[in-house]
Amino acid sequence: MLILGLDPGSLHTGFGLVEKRSSELAPVEWGRLSAPRSMGVPERLAHMAGLLDQVLDSKRPDLAVLETPFHGMNSRSLIVLAQARGALLARLAERGLEIVEYTPAEIKSAVTGNGRADKQQVARMVLLMLGLRDELPEDTTDALAVAICCAQRHRMDRLTGSLC
Repeated sequence: MLILGLDPGSLHTGFGLVEKRSSELAPVEWGRLSAPRSMGVPERLAHMAGLLDQVLDSKRPDLAVLETPFHGMNSRSLIVLAQARGALLARLAERGLEIVEYTPAEIKSAVTGNGRADKQQVARMVLLMLGLRDELPEDTTDALAVAICCAQRHRMDRLTGSLC
């Protein structure tokens, strides 16, 4: 199963593709979808949706997974995040991909064993679990963490009917 994790943002969206083969995880591709700051928000979101199309066309993931929004954000950040998520979710839905969402605590727990782990702990565990050596941008690490969480939980969530 090929899982696409996404960490949406209005300038940069992290993505990470992880393949799950029985109990093993293998990183396939990861990086950032970025838009120029000089573009207006609608143009940036359209640009990133187009970049997402390229990833979807070249890798053909089986499902996509995102983190549910964090409610402690300030209202301006939350609005911009919601716009970015909406653009990406619409594109994923157009493609007919299954979309799964997990809370930040579920992701941290799946990756580190601690639902309150800090970003550095999550980043270290992502690198260790996937056998990666180089530090990655935070949004890329977060996208891979979301994909790892889904890889670990998806089958059980589907069996118990608790998918988002």
